[in-house]
Amino acid sequence: MPYYRVVGEVPRKRHVQFRRPDGGLYAEELMGEEGFSSDASLLYHRHLPTAIVKAEAVAPAAETRLEPNVPLSPRHFRTQDLRSAGDLVSGRMPLAGNGDVRLSYATTDRPSELYRNSMGDECVYVQSGRARFESTYGVIEAGPGDYVVIPTGTIHRWVPDAPVNALVIEAAGHIRPPKRYLSQYGQFLEHAPYCERDLRAPAEPFTVEGEEVPVLVRTRGGLTRLVYRNHPFDVVGWDGCLYPYAFNIEDFEPIVKKTHAPPPVHQTFEGPGFVVCSFCPRPLDFHPDSVPIPYNHHNVDSDEFMFYVGGDYSARKGSGIDVGSVSLHPAGFTHGPQPGAVEAVIDAVGRGVTTTSEMAVMVDTFRPLDLGPAALACEDPGYAWTWSR
Repeated sequence: MPYYRVVGEVPRKRHVQFRRPDGGLYAEELMGEEGFSSDASLLYHRHLPTAIVKAEAVAPAAETRLEPNVPLSPRHFRTQDLRSAGDLVSGRMPLAGNGDVRLSYATTDRPSELYRNSMGDECVYVQSGRARFESTYGVIEAGPGDYVVIPTGTIHRWVPDAPVNALVIEAAGHIRPPKRYLSQYGQFLEHAPYCERDLRAPAEPFTVEGEEVPVLVRTRGGLTRLVYRNHPFDVVGWDGCLYPYAFNIEDFEPIVKKTHAPPPVHQTFEGPGFVVCSFCPRPLDFHPDSVPIPYNHHNVDSDEFMFYVGGDYSARKGSGIDVGSVSLHPAGFTHGPQPGAVEAVIDAVGRGVTTTSEMAVMVDTFRPLDLGPAALACEDPGYAWTWSR
């Protein structure tokens, strides 16, 4: 994270004695990235965060194998047709992925067990519903339109208040704001489309009593359930620049041009081998001869995964795309507006339409995306041919 926070009680200096009211020492835990060479936070536990009493291997709950996008073609997946059998962790249904990132969909009203992803950061986009995100750092109340970014190694659980639909982005590394939005010291710059004030992080400690508490842990070797002697939600304070936070898509401030701007102006986060973009309502391009709709384009280095979350999709008329749809336009395929969409938007501008209403979350990857079983189960088989009708 680009700025420093203090939550709860911490000592004046790092790595000095910090004692409980009964005279015993709080247990210090450093959560740090890149081998002590990047962002970190110090957490102070009532009990030892290292004390485990049991470890057992866990088999995956469902088939997660991915298949190549062969024959190569654009795809349309209808997540509206998917129903999860689990929670926001165990019920993730794989849509697509590669060695850098895995994209899944979940729909559930069940609380998850305690979970720690030790393979990489996660970004959970809440499409609908509300959930309480509980972690060793504290609590975040998440609702529609929230991206919740979870650092690697964070023990957490999801407790829905109502049925939740969510897109889950699991990285093989760290998810951060784009470097071009930040000063050399980590502050958001004036040209950035969002800033520190738009981010919501835990504001106070969240403690739970308990003994022999299981935590599901994901590593590159698979899943393990570790049983901790004491509940890991026992942190009385922490400080640093590494913590979970939420950012709502409604707080993204679109950057516009006289003529159509390419997707980098919508970039919200970056990860290893991928970017995340937010397409939000914005003024239409205002050059008198502009074509206010995406031009045909072929991103030779990228697969484009687009999750449609709200509004009216003028460029996709006649394709069957609707809220909850996912389109996948792979490298090797030139994509763009559906037939007739360009003329329709120009006519709409002539009638006085000045803004777009579409909202979407896009993940562009720099290695090809393979297809997950959930995507193949909800695919619209006619989508690839909609430009030829």
